[in-house]
Amino acid sequence: MGIMNTIFGNVSEMDIASLQKEFGALLCEGERIERAYKLIRDKWVFTNKRLIIQDVQGVTGKKREYLSVPYRSIERFSIETAGTFDMDAEMKIWIRGCEEPLEQNFGKDSNIIEIQRVLAQYVL
Repeated sequence: MGIMNTIFGNVSEMDIASLQKEFGALLCEGERIERAYKLIRDKWVFTNKRLIIQDVQGVTGKKREYLSVPYRSIERFSIETAGTFDMDAEMKIWIRGCEEPLEQNFGKDSNIIEIQRVLAQYVL
């Protein structure tokens, strides 16, 4: 993960193979990780069935919350690409029954268009 992404609070892409041990027990039969991103200690994991958001809590990081969002619950989503002076890209996801969207900033080097493609593939 790039130091600048960490400083600015942006996520960076993770190696999927490294997550198999950590997230393997959470995945159902036939579910596979498509993309994964890390923000300091938290992770956004896109599978072929849902979005899993891992919130690492506490000083030691042993306490973890997992938010599972089935793609069928996503009503709409938006992305904003990084610009010349705006160094980060942004993603918003609106979930059925929630007024406020889930929001996440991505580093300029993150492929936000690819993330949009993965969401579109499963949501539309």
